Amino acid sequence: MLNLTDVAVTKVAEFLAKHDRPNALLRVRVVGGGCSGFQYQLALDDESSTGDQVIEQKGVRMLIDERSLPYLQGTEIDYVEDIMGAGFRFNNPNAVSSCGCGESFQV
Repeated sequence: MLNLTDVAVTKVAEFLAKHDRPNALLRVRVVGGGCSGFQYQLALDDESSTGDQVIEQKGVRMLIDERSLPYLQGTEIDYVEDIMGAGFRFNNPNAVSSCGCGESFQV
């Protein structure tokens, strides 16, 4: 399934609090695009849609649509701050290659 690191959980909670949306769900999806063919997308949503899988982990509720689920199986989402900037990073065992920025991948 999908796993959030403790740092990612903290950052999501901070973001929800900052935007006064404590009950929002984190939508995690894979969409076509990017230089490698697919890219990750994070968004806030207030309710699930038909076919969504709802995963709760350490207080964070995530929504994954049925098309994205196979691409995200076993993925770890982390939050990293380094010289290149700060943001969520996806460690996806299904990706056979990814672009240099880590925003897109190929399966």
